[in-house]
Amino acid sequence: MKYSYSPRAEQDLERIQDEVFEACRDVETTQRYLDAMMDRIEAKADYPRSGAPLYWFDRFTGYYYVVYKAYIAFYYPADDGIRIERILHGKSDYIRRLLPGSREEEA
Repeated sequence: MKYSYSPRAEQDLERIQDEVFEACRDVETTQRYLDAMMDRIEAKADYPRSGAPLYWFDRFTGYYYVVYKAYIAFYYPADDGIRIERILHGKSDYIRRLLPGSREEEA
C-alpha cells in the first residue's frame, strides 16, 4: 500500500465529483479536476511528512494536509505510505468535521 482512502474520503470524492460537475457541466473537465487532485494527494505517499502538519490549539493532531484548489485533503502517515481520511472544502468547518470534540475545546 502506498496510499489508501477511508470510506469517508471515498464519499468525499463522490461529493466533490458532483460539485465540480454542477459547476462546469462537463464530464471531461470534472474528470481532469479529480485526476489532478488525486495525483496531488497521492504524491504525498512517497514523502508522507512533506504535507503541512495540522495543529489545533498548538498540538499536532497527527494529520497532515495538502491543498488542491478549493479542497483540503487530510491524511496521516501509515506504515508503507499514507491513509487519506477526508477531503473537505477549504471554506467548511473542517476542524469540527475532522476532529471529534473540537467544539468543546474551543470554549
